[in-house]
Amino acid sequence: MNSKEIFDKYIKTRIWAKNYDEGVPPEVQVNPSPLFSYLDRQVAENGGRAAYIYFNNKISFKTVGEHSDRVASALKEWGLGKGDVVAIYMPNTPAFPIVYYGALKIGAVVTPMNPLYTPREVAWQAKDAGAHVIFAADVLYKNVEEAAKMYQFDRVVVVEVAEYMPAFIKPLAKMRLKPPKIQYGGRVIPYRDLLGYSPTSYRATINPTEDLAALMYTGGTTGLPKGAEITHGNISANLQQLKPLYDAVKRKRGLEGLVMMGLLPWYHIYGQVTVMHYGIFDGATVVVMPRPDVEQLMKWVQKYNVHVLHGVPTLYNMIINHPKAREFNLRSLAFCISGAAPLPGEVAKKFEELTGATLREGYGLTETAVVTHVNPLYGKAKIGSIGLPIPSTYAAIADPEKPELLPPNQVGELVISGPQVFRGYHNRPEENAQAFFECCGLRWFRTGDMAYMDEEGYFYIVDRKKDMIKYKGYSVFSREVEEVLYQHPCVKEAAVIGVPHPEAGEIPKAFIVLREECKGKITAEDIIKWTEDKLAHYKRPRAVEFRDDLPKSAVGKILKRELKAQELAKLQAAQQKA
Repeated sequence: MNSKEIFDKYIKTRIWAKNYDEGVPPEVQVNPSPLFSYLDRQVAENGGRAAYIYFNNKISFKTVGEHSDRVASALKEWGLGKGDVVAIYMPNTPAFPIVYYGALKIGAVVTPMNPLYTPREVAWQAKDAGAHVIFAADVLYKNVEEAAKMYQFDRVVVVEVAEYMPAFIKPLAKMRLKPPKIQYGGRVIPYRDLLGYSPTSYRATINPTEDLAALMYTGGTTGLPKGAEITHGNISANLQQLKPLYDAVKRKRGLEGLVMMGLLPWYHIYGQVTVMHYGIFDGATVVVMPRPDVEQLMKWVQKYNVHVLHGVPTLYNMIINHPKAREFNLRSLAFCISGAAPLPGEVAKKFEELTGATLREGYGLTETAVVTHVNPLYGKAKIGSIGLPIPSTYAAIADPEKPELLPPNQVGELVISGPQVFRGYHNRPEENAQAFFECCGLRWFRTGDMAYMDEEGYFYIVDRKKDMIKYKGYSVFSREVEEVLYQHPCVKEAAVIGVPHPEAGEIPKAFIVLREECKGKITAEDIIKWTEDKLAHYKRPRAVEFRDDLPKSAVGKILKRELKAQELAKLQAAQQKA
């Protein structure tokens, strides 16, 4: 079959749509809109409803709208306007969306920064994005002060993490957080000053399909991070594509509105779109968590009857292994999605048994702002699959080197076409040329993930292109090995990478965190032997290393690149000694 035949038979017909949940259409009528229009609508229609709950303090949509109007007024007075870049460098607080939407109202572009960034990284992203103003959490101010020696901001606005907390909690929070003493004046301004500005009714004229809302920087697994140019239309489309899925949950549970957990960091596209933006789009109440704390999470799920939880596999793994997990009533949870990394089947099974919630694996990328796939919530979900393309999304498997589509059950590169696909990488023309190709009348984005599609339209990620292990010429996909390791009763966490080997090319090496009760009672040889009847000989780990923990990103994704860097450093050191 050639590309056109494959496209016509499987992709154009959306072979996967027959497995959608009831009420979820193959196509939604996407109406790209400026993102701030959704906040304006909530202020007009649901102004008194709680948009956020922050340490028991309820902040209404009316307050969010008014405060973002005041921020917009300040930015406009400072001379910022359409296309100017505003950086946000803070954890999740109600101030994050207020600043974000205030910037959008004047047509500015937001570039969020990881709160774990060092001063050098802050300066680098600010320079690459061309940021004029940075809104920084008070606890991170010293990093901005150092970054300002490398990159000159027009203004630095300092936001107290305790802002929007109840009055009686603020002093306690400040004692615990210990923010530095800040000398205000000149370019350095307290956020509270902006709330003294008169709210503006000004709204920039936005072409949603062309004008940027955000410059989102990718993780930079190789080389320097790249800024993904995300338009208002990209995010707006994805919110509209996701709505039928959230509506299916509402119908199933008889819910008029949703309460969502705001744990995933909003500087990251996953939490930003599925929780921060979606909450505003659909009028949901979001319980805001500025830092991950599993016990606090479970307390608040019980206290606020949270319906929706978005997370990563390590979060769900931490919940089921938490010693107090069964002390909390988590039965209000209805809809839980795992993304950013493969979800082990055993983790999903135990989480659903614990909570009674539906936990499904989904998939998305920074470049697709954000969701492209998810398993049916109440229909046929397949363990190990990222699920089905969401409405108004085309997905296919392509030859990694050629602009050609591949038939079902053949491994190739996952490619996406849809209204949520980003405009391109910021100032990276060569990388844009490699990232996109034309086929069958559509523009496709290469995800970098090796995958296949089955006959029913379910997609399966087998590995990142760069994570595929070549053992004696055989292709070994680390995800498959990890799935097997997670089935071992003593394995709490696992990551598999390829380690250079003089004869084999690469060998699969597993890094494992054992459950407490197994530590000191099981050996690396025991683990390897256990895999013998579960994996072909070339797929089995050739080495196992036990760790107390594994390196993780701010969203909880295991960082294999750090494990690889550590292994390469060891090899280089050994070679130098020899």
